[in-house]
Amino acid sequence: MLTSESFAFRSGESVYNSAEMRGRHVDFYSMYKRGTRDHVINTYEYDKEQVRLLSGEGKDIGNPSWKRSFPYILLAALSSFLFGYHLGVVNETLESMSHDLGFHGDTMAEDTGATNFTCLGGAFVGSLFSGLIADGVGRRRAFQLCALPLIIGSSMSATAKNLWGMLLGRLFVGTGMGIGPPVATLYVAEVSPAYVRGTYGSCSQLATCLGLMGALFIGFPAKQIEGWWRMCFWASVAPAALLTLFMEFSVESPHWLFKRGRGADAEAEFEKLLGGPYVKGAMAELSKSQRGDEADTVKLSELFYGRHRKVVFMGSSLFALQQLSGINAVFYFSSTVFKSAGVPSESANICVGIANLLGIILHQVSNLCILEYFFNCAVYTSSGSLFALVSMDKLGRKALLIASFSGMAVAMTIQATSASSLVSGSSVIYLSVGGMLLFVLTFAMGAGPVPGLLLSEMFPSRVRAKAMSICMAVHWVTSF
Repeated sequence: MLTSESFAFRSGESVYNSAEMRGRHVDFYSMYKRGTRDHVINTYEYDKEQVRLLSGEGKDIGNPSWKRSFPYILLAALSSFLFGYHLGVVNETLESMSHDLGFHGDTMAEDTGATNFTCLGGAFVGSLFSGLIADGVGRRRAFQLCALPLIIGSSMSATAKNLWGMLLGRLFVGTGMGIGPPVATLYVAEVSPAYVRGTYGSCSQLATCLGLMGALFIGFPAKQIEGWWRMCFWASVAPAALLTLFMEFSVESPHWLFKRGRGADAEAEFEKLLGGPYVKGAMAELSKSQRGDEADTVKLSELFYGRHRKVVFMGSSLFALQQLSGINAVFYFSSTVFKSAGVPSESANICVGIANLLGIILHQVSNLCILEYFFNCAVYTSSGSLFALVSMDKLGRKALLIASFSGMAVAMTIQATSASSLVSGSSVIYLSVGGMLLFVLTFAMGAGPVPGLLLSEMFPSRVRAKAMSICMAVHWVTSF
C-alpha cells in the first residue's frame, strides 16, 4: 500500500530525476554552444533513446519539410545548368563561328571539335583542384570560384577575333566546368534531407539537360543571323553572375562547418535546412558519422594505396564507363550525325533534348515512387506496369545502372544494324535516329545521374571531396 511517506519520497525522487535530466539538457546545450568539435562529440555520447528524447521529446516527428532545402538545391543546380549549356553551346553555332573566325574547313579545328577538346582539358585541371577548393574555402565559396572562370571565359569567347581567342575562352570555361559538378554533388548530398536525397541528386542531371536544351534552342538562329553565335556565349554570363550573387546568401554545408570545428554554425544551418525540432537529431547523426575520423586532412596516397582505394577505383570506373559509352558523340556532334542521315539538325536536336529530358523525368519519378499511383489510377499498359515496379528506392542504384547500360547496349546494336548491309532504304534513317534517341533516353534514366549520386553516398565525409575530384578527373580524361 502506498503510504504518504513513500508517496512523498517517490515524488521527490521523480522531481530530482526530472531536474537532473533538465540539468543534463542545459549542460549539453551549453557545452555544444562552445563550438568545439571535441565538446560536441563527447556530448553526443548518449544512447539512441536520449538522442530521440532531445530531438523529438519522445515522439515521432516524421520527416522534415523538403521546402526548406529546395531553394538551395535550385541555386546549386545553376552550376549544373551552366555545365550542360557549355557542353552544347558549340553544337549549333560551330558552322557560323568557323566562318567568322576563319577556321572553316580546318579539319583539326572544326571537324574534330577543338573548341570542345580545349574545354575538356580545362575541365580536367579544374576537377583536380575541386576537392582542395571545396575543403579549403567551403562549398559556397567553391561555387563562386566556379562561376568566376565561367564568366571570364564566356566573355572571352563572345569577343574572340580568331580561333586562339576562342580556345583560350573555352579553356577558362572548362576550368569552371571542372570545379562545378563535384562541388554541386557534395553540396546537394550534404544539405538534403535523407528521404529526398536521391531526388535532389537527380536535379543536377535535370538541370544539365535543361542547359543542353537551352543551348540548342538559343543556337537555332545562328545560321540565319550573322554574329548570333556571340549572343549565345553572352547569354551564359547571366546565370553565372546570379550563382555568384545568390550563393552569398545561401547556407553553408553543415558537414563542412562541423569538420572545421564550427559546431554552433553547423547547428544554425541545420535549423535553416530542416527546422528546429530536427536539429539535435541531425547533429547526433553528423557526430556519429564523423566519429571515426582521426584527422581533418587526408593524403592522396590513402586514396590510391590505402583503405579507400577500392571505392575510388569503383567510382573512377563508373565515370570511365559512362563516358566510354559514347554519349559525348551525341551531345557534341548530333547536328553532324543527323545531317549525314538526311535529317534536319534543328529537328534532330530537339528530339535528342526531349529524349534526354524524358529519361531524367522517368528517373525522377522512379525516385519519388509516384508511378505506382499513376499505375493504379491509369489504364493498364505494359510500360506503365514495368516502370511502376522499377523504382530506385526499391531496387537500388545498382539495378538502375544495370538496366540503363543494358538499354544503351540495345540502342547501339540498333545503330550498328542500321549501318549494315542488312538494312536499306528509309529503314536506315528510322533505325539510326531511333537507336540514338533510345540511347539518350536510357542514358538519362541511369548512367547519367546515378554515378555522381552514388559516389556521394559511398565515400566517407573525411575523403568525399578529394575522392570525388579524382573520380571527376578520370571522367574528364575519358571524355577527352
